[in-house]
Amino acid sequence: MNITVIGAGKSGIAAALLAKQDGNSVFVTERKEQSSYQGAYEQLGESSIDVEFGGHSSKALQNCKQIIVSPGVPPSSPIIQEAESLGIPIVSELEFASLHTTNPIISITGTNGKTTTTALTEFILKQSGKSAIAAGNIGIPLSSLVGKVSPGTIFVLETSSYQLDRTYTFKPKVSIILNITPDHLGYHGTMENYCKAKWKTSQNQNADDLLILNADNFEAAACSKISKANVAYISINPLQQGAYTSQSHLILASHPHKEEVLMQLDEIRLPGVHNRYNSMAAILAARAFEVRNENIRDSLMQFSGVEHRLEFVRSLNSINYVNDSKATNINATWYALSSYSSPVVWIAGGLGDNNDYASLEQLIASNVRSIVAIGEDKEKIFDMYCSKIRCVKANSLEDAVSIASKEARAGDTILFSPACKSFDMFANYEHRGLVFKQAVMSL
Repeated sequence: MNITVIGAGKSGIAAALLAKQDGNSVFVTERKEQSSYQGAYEQLGESSIDVEFGGHSSKALQNCKQIIVSPGVPPSSPIIQEAESLGIPIVSELEFASLHTTNPIISITGTNGKTTTTALTEFILKQSGKSAIAAGNIGIPLSSLVGKVSPGTIFVLETSSYQLDRTYTFKPKVSIILNITPDHLGYHGTMENYCKAKWKTSQNQNADDLLILNADNFEAAACSKISKANVAYISINPLQQGAYTSQSHLILASHPHKEEVLMQLDEIRLPGVHNRYNSMAAILAARAFEVRNENIRDSLMQFSGVEHRLEFVRSLNSINYVNDSKATNINATWYALSSYSSPVVWIAGGLGDNNDYASLEQLIASNVRSIVAIGEDKEKIFDMYCSKIRCVKANSLEDAVSIASKEARAGDTILFSPACKSFDMFANYEHRGLVFKQAVMSL
């Protein structure tokens, strides 16, 4: 049939190639100019897939029987609204790809912690001898893996609200909702819609499947009301089913009278309370695939994290430099600021999303020595805190690193955790993180 793919990014290209492989007539439409997608243009051409750039023409919906939409194309987009008025079915790349595979799937979603938990879960599974591959929002579209891995390979998928929003049959063996806090409301419209998109990770699960929820986050835990899956919880408080932390240990609970200590908390290599949640979720997912506690424990002691998420860059003059460019919202930065016992020089700012910086006030008062503000939100950050703590404005990220290095003292941590999107100055958070690391290494 005639299929239109909206978006020529990684997901769109992978979906288009898979749809073409199925024998469909495929058309790709992209609103941005071709200059940004030369590689995609050539790849599509090699597969005889027609594509347009610079906007969506009438050809995109002409005789179209199905639309595959790339992540981030909002429901308010005119082409989406027109397609809906014409009654054309619209699915996400995740939905389309999942229909083509019977591989077991672990779906990991949440406002924060998705990438770390996805990478950690893959690491634990591989360390235990399982065949596993991390994909989805972490950078490898599921469509690009269909038919290219063994049937027993476990797909560990980072799933964003964008990807889950238009899923209808998606059915993971294990689903995880780490947390839900306000984010992407420009896309979803309301917090209720955002929660419902996240909950779709479990909409088709049954009693043979596992749903892992954060008991300490109301919006995540509320998914249990709509799920038919077997539910386990993660918490920093004692619970009856799942994993929780005591003052010094990580504990597994299978029912009220059966508990086992897995390991000491200080043995977990990843810093911060938020990484305890991430670790507990990964542990329960791995145990669902019969991974032994010894393998889990060894993996948690070895795993050092993912790039751009509390990534240690270097130590210079007894000052540690940490890249947390992936902190694109307030909640992620809250966790970052709470992860260090040493005084912090905080580099923050970028494209704000109606950020409420006041929610960080208590942490800043106790943990932060000074603030270096950058980007579109630098005036807002400066005005918020200049009367309470030393604040400096920088014109560029390189300038901010130079200023921070002079602000810090021996034993401090210079933390680049923007709490903002990157699009005011950079292509994406990866680009932003690389610029930070280059600036640090050039000191």
